[in-house]
Amino acid sequence: MKHLRSLTAVAEVARCGSIRRAAERLNITPSALTRQIQDIEYELGTPIFERLTQGMRLNAAGELLARHIRDQAADLDRVRSQIADLSGVRRGHVALACSQAFVTRMIPEEVETYRAQFPQVAFTVQVRDHVQAVAALVSFEADLALVLQPPPSAELHALYAGRQPLCVLMRASHPLATEDGPIRLRDCLAHALALPDRSLAIRHHIEQALARRGVEIRATVESGSLEFLRNVVLREDVISFQVPSGIPDDPHLHSRPIDTRDLEPMSVVLAQLRGRLLPVAATKFADQLAARLNRQAAA
Repeated sequence: MKHLRSLTAVAEVARCGSIRRAAERLNITPSALTRQIQDIEYELGTPIFERLTQGMRLNAAGELLARHIRDQAADLDRVRSQIADLSGVRRGHVALACSQAFVTRMIPEEVETYRAQFPQVAFTVQVRDHVQAVAALVSFEADLALVLQPPPSAELHALYAGRQPLCVLMRASHPLATEDGPIRLRDCLAHALALPDRSLAIRHHIEQALARRGVEIRATVESGSLEFLRNVVLREDVISFQVPSGIPDDPHLHSRPIDTRDLEPMSVVLAQLRGRLLPVAATKFADQLAARLNRQAAA
């Protein structure tokens, strides 16, 4: 554990880029922190930092050590969780990176269900786009990622892979809300659109389908926040787009799936970093989340 604390000091200096700032965060003196770094460099037989006028930066050897530190910290979390699980206490921590589409309803409900059974398990939920969520897995910032249309990556191990149709979201009084069945994309384009911006997978999915038809899409309202777009939809006759998992149970909202002749369903992936042994709590939560996604797909 003492050795791990020394490695943690290296990680903090790398994060802060400064001995002084890292020492403040670790609540030790700069001289004590400097000695820790020097001891590690002596043990390794090579410097791990570049000493620059603007601060400290990891060199190539330091980057290798930083990866080792992340691996060690992740393994320690897993062991702690397994020990707690064996003792029946069920302590632990789950770090999840997920697309905005899932934070309105699905993830809060699943966290509530899990914590009702294991109240001593803590959660960190990071809202990330599909690219950032994969990066969070690789950097060990997240145990799990639940995303729409993730980019191809050899570092991902899928725990669930399925598809959900993209739906048109409107307020209940909108002219398109008089029916419940699938809607053609061309009928949507005749109305004012509240669109996700291009940082979100939903926007890419729509634009790719329209580009094949040589059609441009124009937004009346555009935002990187799906919650904001949903609130705009409630207030005026504009339509937006969302997958079923992200649509709340609200009598003032109405949704219709887009006809699959116009737009293929979006891929939904629950994944972990390939080769990583997850903490027990994260594994159990992943099983629970995958079970819900499978039930939805079968409905």
